[in-house]
Amino acid sequence: MDEQRSADRSRGFEQNVDSEQSAELEQSIAPECNAQPELDALVHLDAPVHFDTPVHPGAPVHLDAPGELCAPPEFSTPSDKSTFSHSTPLAKPRPASSFAIGRPAPSFTVGRSILVLVTGLSAGFLSGLFGVGGGVLIVPALTLILGMDQKRAAATSLVAIIPTAAAGAVSYAMSGNVSLIAMLILIAGALVGAQIGVLLLHRLPERILPWIFVGFVAFVVISQRFHVPIRDSVFELDWYKGIVLLIVGLFSGILSGLVGVGGGSVIVPGMEILVGAGDLLARGTSLLVIIPTAISGTITNARHGLVDLKLGLVLGAIAALAAPVGTFAAAQIAPTLGELLFSCFLVFVGVQTLMKARKKPATKGE
Repeated sequence: MDEQRSADRSRGFEQNVDSEQSAELEQSIAPECNAQPELDALVHLDAPVHFDTPVHPGAPVHLDAPGELCAPPEFSTPSDKSTFSHSTPLAKPRPASSFAIGRPAPSFTVGRSILVLVTGLSAGFLSGLFGVGGGVLIVPALTLILGMDQKRAAATSLVAIIPTAAAGAVSYAMSGNVSLIAMLILIAGALVGAQIGVLLLHRLPERILPWIFVGFVAFVVISQRFHVPIRDSVFELDWYKGIVLLIVGLFSGILSGLVGVGGGSVIVPGMEILVGAGDLLARGTSLLVIIPTAISGTITNARHGLVDLKLGLVLGAIAALAAPVGTFAAAQIAPTLGELLFSCFLVFVGVQTLMKARKKPATKGE
């Protein structure tokens, strides 16, 4: 009988100790609101909880936002500290959009690195050869090789164009094939034209925009068949040439705002056909115009967080190495052959523009 009473007293004492430990545990885990509870064990909640930072599978979860839990959780057993069920609603639920996991950066394998290298060299060579920026190769390469979206690829391409155009312009300038006064007039027209292009972009149906550029390409290709290119680096400005250059720059800006294509694709044939400038002079001046345009666009894109600056500078450095090779090749081929190659280049750009337009879904009401 005495042994039975001692055993009952011992069990009662252990139950009191367990209840006191459970109360202390609940008080330590469920503080007041605005406290910062920290759970070292893996937590499983019945209700969804949104976090501001990405959560990796298998990692412990810490609820450190103030005011998250305003009531103590209910444990399944006093000794089970690894899981609990939350029976009360969260005080301040987070919106589902606050849980965001960014796209991981693409890994540069050997194959991808080689493709990026080839893209940079090809873009730099075309830039020096035709007096263009090279974005017509860089943008699709970034979307296909690295899986970038169109906006980020275009913004990164502008970064690469800056050193590319600068290297090509310096190469042309060393042989006297640039015109500073023509560059200033073209830039003035392009700045106004870009604003007009943006306004027209919101008024014209999207389905006809690429056809505008295709019509321009057709006009240039046909006009070049009746034009004899020359290789004259002397440019004398008069009123007629000044007005024509302003119109060429204006049209370049409008096309840039409408379909994202401008610069050398418009300036080079405009200076050759309408102003009578030499082919090398037109290409060198076109590269000068591209530089401030690319800088301005890069600053705007950087403010919106669209630029991959490191990748753009790497591509630009690679392309800048090949741009002088393109300028050297342009000087070695005959003007007639250079004009024919440029016509083929414009046709390639026009076809690519149409293919991009076909991939875009038609907007409502068109």
